[in-house]
Amino acid sequence: MPAKLTRDEAIHLVERIMRLDYADDAELNDWLDRLERDLVYPDVSELIFNVMPELTAAEVVDRALAYQPVEMRAIPWTRPGG
Repeated sequence: MPAKLTRDEAIHLVERIMRLDYADDAELNDWLDRLERDLVYPDVSELIFNVMPELTAAEVVDRALAYQPVEMRAIPWTRPGG
């Protein structure tokens, strides 16, 4: 497995995606998968293609890096009154 992307590498990859600088849809999907995995953000393509006003590549990466998933606390199930 390749090393995790640095912030600068992620920005460069997002810039290439924004310029449509990829060979085909398979390459684009591979890049998006890698960004989602390395930035731990569930839908990077949403930030790249659907946020208005349009974000810069650095803003996309910074928002993804700032993402904090909701943590669910495990609470043992007990019967009411018991």
